Amino acid sequence: MFAERLELLLRLREETHVTWQGQTRPALGGEGVYPRPVQDPLPVWLAVGGTPASAVRAGTLGLPMALAIIGGEPERFVPFAELYRRAAEQAGTTEQTRLSINSHGFVARGAQAAADAYFPAHAEQMNRIGRERGWPPLSRASYERDRELRGALLVGDPQQVTEKILYQHELFGHDRCLLQTVGMMDHRDVMEFIELLGTEVAPAVRAEVARRRG
Repeated sequence: MFAERLELLLRLREETHVTWQGQTRPALGGEGVYPRPVQDPLPVWLAVGGTPASAVRAGTLGLPMALAIIGGEPERFVPFAELYRRAAEQAGTTEQTRLSINSHGFVARGAQAAADAYFPAHAEQMNRIGRERGWPPLSRASYERDRELRGALLVGDPQQVTEKILYQHELFGHDRCLLQTVGMMDHRDVMEFIELLGTEVAPAVRAEVARRRG
C-alpha cells in the first residue's frame, strides 16, 4: 500500500490530470488535481525508521530521506545512510538526494532542568506507544543513557545539544536536523525551547557545519 500510494503521489506532483489504477484505492480517470503546489516540484521526503529496503527506495527514487532515530545509539543507523547514498549513486539520482536526522529532544537553560522537565512527558508518550508495540516501560536510567553523547535523545542545555547534533553530523553528514518534543509540556517551556533552538543551537551548528564544509 505504501509503495502504491507513494507512486501515485509522485505522479500527482508531476501531472495535473492523472490516469491511474492500483489495488488500494479507487482509480483516477484523468480528473484534475487542484490547487497545484506553489513549489515546483512539491518537496516529498521519504521517512525511514529502520527498514533497509525503504532507504534503498528513497535513494533509487531520488527522494530526500528523513531518518528517524528515537532510541538506541545513532551510529547503528549509519548503514541506512550508506545504503541510501549507494542506491542513489547507482540510480544516478545523487544530485536530488538530501538527508534529515529526526530526533526527540528538548532544550532548556540548564542541563538538569532540561532533563527533569522533559522526562515525564517523554516517558508518558513513549510508554503509551510501547504498550501498543510490546516495548518495556521507559526507565529514568534508560532515558539518561539516551541523553549521553552517543544516545538518541537531544536533551540538555544549548551547548550539549549543539555538541550532540555536530557529533551526529560527523556520523551522517546530513543536511537537516528535525528536533521535536513529544508528550504534553508546559507552553512556556516549549516556547523557551524554540527560542534557544533558534537563537543559540541553530546558529552554532550552522557555523560549525559551514567551517567543516569549507
